[in-house]
Amino acid sequence: MPLPYRYLTSMMARYNGKSILIDCGEGTQTAMKKKGWSPKPIDIMCFTHYHADHISGLPGMLLTMGNAERTEPLLMVGPKGLTRVVNALRVIAPELPFEIRFHEIDQREETLEFDDFRLHAFRVNHNVTCYGYYLEIDRAGKFDVEKAKALNIDVRYWNKLQHGETVELAGKVYTPDMVMGAPRKGLKVTYCTDTRPTDSIRENAKGSDLFICEGMYGEPDKLEKAKEHKHMTFYEAARIAKEAGVGEMWLTHYSPSLPKPEFYMDAVKKIFADSVAAKDGMTAELRFEEE
Repeated sequence: MPLPYRYLTSMMARYNGKSILIDCGEGTQTAMKKKGWSPKPIDIMCFTHYHADHISGLPGMLLTMGNAERTEPLLMVGPKGLTRVVNALRVIAPELPFEIRFHEIDQREETLEFDDFRLHAFRVNHNVTCYGYYLEIDRAGKFDVEKAKALNIDVRYWNKLQHGETVELAGKVYTPDMVMGAPRKGLKVTYCTDTRPTDSIRENAKGSDLFICEGMYGEPDKLEKAKEHKHMTFYEAARIAKEAGVGEMWLTHYSPSLPKPEFYMDAVKKIFADSVAAKDGMTAELRFEEE
């Protein structure tokens, strides 16, 4: 349930001119407007599952996108049933000036490759079919100028090799691996909610720069309730973050009976020091490591 100062679940990632929205709970578009962001350029919408607190903001969001004169297709990704659920919600948003393309996940894990990042879905353990997601951006190795010079490759072709193209000069073929160093560390963000702890979360969150994870309950005596409703406590999430070796963990998806999650963070930080009790509107700018 939303609180006067807390919206329902949603996360936006923006990279290289693209916007990816994961979940669209009630109030998502209002929260975006408060942040100064527009829904028009959303390229991909992903859904973890179809409980109302994760998708009830969708009809209004679609209408706003349509009113912003969007014409580009929108890709939606989610568990089986996505097309049926979205079309049912669209009874109140039947006419849109853009096409919706559906991709229904029907395996335990699935990867979608895009031009400059990948989106990976993995099954978690809730009382309905539910998935977590990670977004990953690769980073190529450094261009080795000395190698290029030693091979007598004209400087005019260096940029093509840097961007993964093969070059043929005077009957000789030059491939990127001949002048590029080993791949460097990229960026990775993992998001999961509405689940018990699972090996799939530990494995897929491994090495994430940012791990956003549900913390339904902070009270130490709520473990049995978490098990009953297939959710997680703060402490279970912190143990996963520690085991997965993530850079930072943000807790989210709090119970409405938990008005002050920060009250429990000292105990959480004893398990995983880089834990944060996330709040609406919170953002982080992730950058490639300096060299």
